[in-house]
Amino acid sequence: GVVILVAFELGARSVDPVAGPLDPPRFAISDAGRSVIDIQTDRIERLEFANELSSKYGIGADLATAIHEIALAQGVDPPLAFELVRVESGFNPRAVSPAGALGLTQLMPGTAQVLSPGISRAEILDRNTNLQLGFRFFRSLLDRYGRDVRLALLAYNRGPVTVDQLLAAGIDPSNGYAETVMRRIQASSD
Repeated sequence: GVVILVAFELGARSVDPVAGPLDPPRFAISDAGRSVIDIQTDRIERLEFANELSSKYGIGADLATAIHEIALAQGVDPPLAFELVRVESGFNPRAVSPAGALGLTQLMPGTAQVLSPGISRAEILDRNTNLQLGFRFFRSLLDRYGRDVRLALLAYNRGPVTVDQLLAAGIDPSNGYAETVMRRIQASSD
């Protein structure tokens, strides 16, 4: 069978100011027509990269790989995605906030329903589903706020309605959340 792997550019650095220092290795989209040595080399590079992420964030390689790959698939800069998950849940896939937010990305059930109608609580707590929906929601906020990471983070934390109302009233919606995430990104890239 054809093995599908996520494609990365070898040595490409993000131009995003919050990008981290890790460069993901290049992976093939398909193994069709590739030599066994090339396939194995890509797999080894992928495992080494997963190990680097695991060490950097102090989490299992499978979770590190999932966060990285799902962030890329949803159009979110991976270092930002890692820090969002760290701040939201401490990398705990079973985290539940006092307000009822669930999982790694601390999705509110109502937000999850908008993103995936009919989704169950168990599905929201599924690691990959939670990451996909949380990062998709965050990406929608980046788009909504013209790629302004600070405003997108604030809207993720406070809700876009609250942020919009405060902005319309001429009030800065800052509550320290965006600064915490951004500071953690800066610290992890040093």
